[in-house]
Amino acid sequence: MARNKLRKFEEMNRYPNVFQYPLGMLHEKGFELKGRWREMYFGNPAPVVLELGCGKGEYTVGQGRLFPGKNFIGVDIKGARMWSGAKQALEERLPNVAFLRTRIELLPHFFAPGEVSEIWITFPDPQMKKTNRRMTSARFLRMYGELLGDGGVIHLKTDSPFMYAYTREMIRINRLPVRVDTADLYRSREAEGMPAIRTFYEQQWLSRGMSIKYLCFVCEPREEYLEPDIVPEPDAYRSFGRDRRSHRID
Repeated sequence: MARNKLRKFEEMNRYPNVFQYPLGMLHEKGFELKGRWREMYFGNPAPVVLELGCGKGEYTVGQGRLFPGKNFIGVDIKGARMWSGAKQALEERLPNVAFLRTRIELLPHFFAPGEVSEIWITFPDPQMKKTNRRMTSARFLRMYGELLGDGGVIHLKTDSPFMYAYTREMIRINRLPVRVDTADLYRSREAEGMPAIRTFYEQQWLSRGMSIKYLCFVCEPREEYLEPDIVPEPDAYRSFGRDRRSHRID
């Protein structure tokens, strides 16, 4: 592991706004803040908002600045990326921002049913070949529904036509209430009500002339979610390449 990464991991171990728990410890002792994030960490009754796959934490920190009346937690497994946002939140003394280093599927170990009010999914890997790993698949929607309180919503921002079409179909066949649906966020009226935050990757896609798709929908708790029978056309580029446009997928 590069020396710079090791330094970041060592620093994060001392950051009071970062939580990292080995799986073994979760099974043995559980997580003490589960169901008590507001009272034991944030010290207020405000809503808890998660950003899943937060990367460098730009969106989590940005929302913390804009909305002091809410509590924000960035979730990612990549600690070296998360270090940037955690450090910035400490330097800016943002009491309503925290970070959790874990895998998304382990969220029920950290949050009680109904403890979360909103979930943001910002520019996820569309996982075009692996349905079970898509962050808006039936597997994940079941979990989100448990964590969200009544009327809890999911926000999806994506550059991927595939991810957008797939999620729209998930919403349709499961008859979920839609708050916002736009295939070109910054050319629609919906942009007026959005947080004025653009992540590093979002800026990349916009600079290449790509449109940003946005969905906001209510995720209801259910025992089962249906998966679409029809799979959307794959993207004409590899969104998950992140650093450059790639070849067309045939």
